[in-house]
Amino acid sequence: MRAGLPGAGRARVLDYVAAVSVTVGSRALPLGGVALPNRRLVLRWLRRQALRLADGHGRSLPPAAPWLGARDVRPVAFHGCDAPEALRAWADDHGRQDHALGALESGRPALLTVVDPFVGLRVTLGAWPVDLWGWTAEASADHPSPPPRPRTEGA
Repeated sequence: MRAGLPGAGRARVLDYVAAVSVTVGSRALPLGGVALPNRRLVLRWLRRQALRLADGHGRSLPPAAPWLGARDVRPVAFHGCDAPEALRAWADDHGRQDHALGALESGRPALLTVVDPFVGLRVTLGAWPVDLWGWTAEASADHPSPPPRPRTEGA
């Protein structure tokens, strides 16, 4: 979300990223992610991915819509039914959605991890605010520009 906040005469820009990853043992694999301009869109994307993964339990997922390209996550084969039900429950719970929106609004990440205990598979859905203006301002303060050099042409 792009929101102008007072301070230092500069607007603060907040954007959001979301990602879904799967971990088995010590190996983690990203399934997909997006960067979007506001927290509601990021949460909508995460909710869609949670339902898509849950609905694919026990059958193959339909291919991603061609207009979405790589925006939909890759499917996961769950071995038990607890993980898909936990994904569906999170996606359908308005209270948990409001809690996730509040976390993003306050600058904290919104995370959900579900576990398939039969094979030790963990699927994590997460969203984070990204403050690019704050990051660049902080980086510039840590590394000031060098002073201008005097011109020495023709000397």
